[in-house]
Amino acid sequence: MDEKMDMKVELKSGATISEIARKTGWDRKTVRKYLKEDNSPPEYKERLKVPSILDPYKGTVDGKIELHNLRSTRIFRDLRKIGYKGSYATVRDYARSVRTEKAILAVYRYETEPGIQAQVDWADRGTVEIDGGPRKQYAFVMVLSYSRAKYLEYTLDTTTETFIKCHLNAFEHFGGYPEEILYDNTKNVVLQRALRSSDSKWNPLFQDFFTHFGFTPRLCRPYRPQTKGKVESVIKFEELDSFLGSGPMSIQERNARTLAWCREVDKRPHGTTGVPPLERLEKEERKTLRLVSNRPRYQIVQKTTRKVSKDCYVSYLGNMYSVPWTHARREVMLLIHDGKLDVVVSGEVVCTHEIQPGSGGRTHVKEHFKGLYKAIRDQNQQRHEKDLTIQVRLPIEPQVEQRSLAVYDTVCELGGV
Repeated sequence: MDEKMDMKVELKSGATISEIARKTGWDRKTVRKYLKEDNSPPEYKERLKVPSILDPYKGTVDGKIELHNLRSTRIFRDLRKIGYKGSYATVRDYARSVRTEKAILAVYRYETEPGIQAQVDWADRGTVEIDGGPRKQYAFVMVLSYSRAKYLEYTLDTTTETFIKCHLNAFEHFGGYPEEILYDNTKNVVLQRALRSSDSKWNPLFQDFFTHFGFTPRLCRPYRPQTKGKVESVIKFEELDSFLGSGPMSIQERNARTLAWCREVDKRPHGTTGVPPLERLEKEERKTLRLVSNRPRYQIVQKTTRKVSKDCYVSYLGNMYSVPWTHARREVMLLIHDGKLDVVVSGEVVCTHEIQPGSGGRTHVKEHFKGLYKAIRDQNQQRHEKDLTIQVRLPIEPQVEQRSLAVYDTVCELGGV
């Protein structure tokens, strides 16, 4: 439109069509065509809407999404049963547009009062070298919703016993625990979820734990990560700010380092509240958090098996602990509790060790090897005596009778007769 106006201005100024063509670079026929057109913008006709093969079934798709929010693959299978001949991509794209129209894209930030809620989750943290081989590594994370105070602990498994032990450590770190704790649908907490959380089938070991302390477990809605967005944010932040690039270290060293990181980060103003979590934690701890000391002591025992080496040691978290020599090369059970390690054989605790920090250490108890040297010496003596007995019983070489040559002469003479 601008070029057309410029051409008409040039024409009114006395320029010829050839001059306008040379100046604009357009062909003279094109210039003449534009000069004849009016100044109104071009009109475009609306394209005719092409019917879709899915049109007869869109009502069905809408209903399945509205009532049950079924997946596109399931909707496609159901439509094929009632005569739909089109592609899966057509169903998927239409279902996606329907969900987008119905979705509430805004998120309501939910804040809780002091001491009311905490959020908990697991995070996968790759592998770590333990006892000469790779082991999976996880991070347990708990965040108090009001103060944003955080606790992280690295573990080598996600068993319910470990899950409970991490809770106890977090309670000690915070100086108490809240009225309720929010979880996703992990098997550590719930075995079968019901529409109402209170009707769910709880993990019996964890149910014993939360009943003992009297807090209420809450379950997130499926596929709604923003429900426990506070703990999700801490998981991402810790990975970028602490874990990545930290280099290899033992799990004990990493836990000590991560605990120091939690304390340091909680001294800084929080991005949402604008207040350091430690300041808000003081308010929670002083007024509203429930004290662990007000409850009877809760003990959780972790169990694992090991094979005693031929030199009478078991390995745990990269450290070696001696075992009475009479149990060498046997399968034993380790009971882990209160920072101690019990070695159990046939239901009997044969020794107990304090769990050592770091890795590469060796705990040697002199009494565990008492009598071993004498037993080895006696065994060697018995083997030596057995070897002597075998030598005495070797078969004796036969004795050959020696005769005078005259005897043979006599025999020859008799034979000649």
